[in-house]
Amino acid sequence: MMDLVVRNAKVWTGDAAQPQASAIGVRGDRVVVVGDDASVMAQAGEAKVIDANRRRMIPGLHDSHTHLIRGGLNYTLELRWDGVRSLADAMAMLREQVARTPAPQWVRVVGGFSEHQFVEKRLPTLAEINAIAPDTPVFILHLYDRALLNAAALRAAGYTRDSQDPPGGSIERDKAGNPTGLLLAKPNALILYATLAKGPKLPVEWQTNSTRHFMRELNRLGITSVIDAGGGFQNYPEDYEVIQSLHRDDALTVRIAYNLFTQNRGGELGDFRRWSDMVSPGAGDDFLRHNGAGEMLVFSAADFEDFREPRPELAASMEDQLEAVATLLVDKRWPFRIHATYDESITRILDAFERVHKRRPFEGLRFTIDHAETISDRNIDRVVALGGGIAIQHRMAYQGEYFVDRYGREKASRAPPLGAMLAAGVPVGAGTDATRVASYNPWVALAWMTTGRTLGGMALYDDDNRLDRDTALSLWTQGSAWFANAEKTRGRLSPGQLADFSLLSSDYFDVPDDAISRIESVLTVVGGRVVHGAGDFEKMAPVLPPPMPEWSPVRRHGGYQGARDPAVAAQVAHAAHAHCATHPHAHAAHFDAPSHDPLGFWGPLGCSCFAF
Repeated sequence: MMDLVVRNAKVWTGDAAQPQASAIGVRGDRVVVVGDDASVMAQAGEAKVIDANRRRMIPGLHDSHTHLIRGGLNYTLELRWDGVRSLADAMAMLREQVARTPAPQWVRVVGGFSEHQFVEKRLPTLAEINAIAPDTPVFILHLYDRALLNAAALRAAGYTRDSQDPPGGSIERDKAGNPTGLLLAKPNALILYATLAKGPKLPVEWQTNSTRHFMRELNRLGITSVIDAGGGFQNYPEDYEVIQSLHRDDALTVRIAYNLFTQNRGGELGDFRRWSDMVSPGAGDDFLRHNGAGEMLVFSAADFEDFREPRPELAASMEDQLEAVATLLVDKRWPFRIHATYDESITRILDAFERVHKRRPFEGLRFTIDHAETISDRNIDRVVALGGGIAIQHRMAYQGEYFVDRYGREKASRAPPLGAMLAAGVPVGAGTDATRVASYNPWVALAWMTTGRTLGGMALYDDDNRLDRDTALSLWTQGSAWFANAEKTRGRLSPGQLADFSLLSSDYFDVPDDAISRIESVLTVVGGRVVHGAGDFEKMAPVLPPPMPEWSPVRRHGGYQGARDPAVAAQVAHAAHAHCATHPHAHAAHFDAPSHDPLGFWGPLGCSCFAF
């Protein structure tokens, strides 16, 4: 007996034994049969049947490195410029949000964009921001390199002429010594994140609402699983209470494997020793499971990338500190991951790991090198020898122009060396590193992997470092599952696998290169349950309460701002206008957008109905 059948689909299974199909059958939270329409329908019985109308079906996408838990706590607070193609449009959004945001709240644009995506090829000036917002604090984070604060935000954050530059950061000043509002990572991003942390937080009820909306946003893009890599100012267990509560209420719509990220410089070993007495790797279930340590293991090993700045030289004490932590983790059998951008850092990190391995054999304990933009072939082989994997993200799509300026096109042509990694046989998983650097949109990452181009249009890679679409999608499904020790249960559509999948708005394998980033999911299913629907499938999805608070940027602008897939834009517009016709008061209250085409953008959407 089956509970759900999806038929008349173009199924990419990810299973080499049966790569294509047209129907799948689900019982409970598992796929039980995959085949052609006739064979699956013959077993359907009383199952609910969904006609996919020849849409492409893929396994649920799995982000192997993101920051969902932290991002969820703040999602409805943040104005997102992800995908906005002109600075003029971005500033119109900012102006509108400033007018709606009550004191003492801040307007925050926190990562997910690059100045190179704008047709103007620049960031706003401080004068432009201050003109829009003389009284409301505005904080704009651009990648890992800088933050722009207006005068009101400087006052709210407590910056004065007496404020001292922190280690690795710089406060730009005018001739009189007063802060201008430009904060620079040189190269450490701590000054940026510490300043952001000074802003007001949402109460727990609103954080819960925010997290639910962020998960739905990821579902809308076809994501069904993630690995949460921890993050700065994300303390355990305090900042995990919201996600734990949602899990207890069976309200998670994205599967989460979470790593624990040390918060204490000099106290890293104590953090992991304490946490190892509180939780064990693998503790939890298929929706929320502990995944080990990292991406920060010791502060002395952090080589945060800021390609506008020279490569940071790691402290001489790094190896001893890292060996101590890695020894504890191996003894406790904790998988671990470590942020490492540059090959020089990776060499020293692997030296430390190899010394630990000689004393305490890893014996199948999985570890991950995260990012690895400049890793050498020799170090790839060393990762393989130790049984590790490499998680890559599309950070170069946002920062490729800066990398070329500093290191040249030849080195950029293999940053990261995707082709060499796959040739070496190292496990590779794909992800985004969202939300404070790159966007959470997986289709932007897939476009980068297959075309080799930045958001600004610069071609980075030759043929040997671009992936075909099948390989790229494999890294976003079964490839990423390895990093959660979940390759036996997810990443493919085959009997016994978890029933996580999506129907796409357009066929990923057929659309032109420039249309990949516009793809979305019109139906997302997690564990056999519909968690998102759009267009013809909208009524199948559960209804969320509106984003909180009432002035939330998500109510007005939604999340990702890129151009909609034309295949569903008209259906969404029709549904929204139909809602307006039956809810005229809501329509009148919210139809005050700047002159954006609601068929072309996620937002500004012209009417609150679009944002929901």
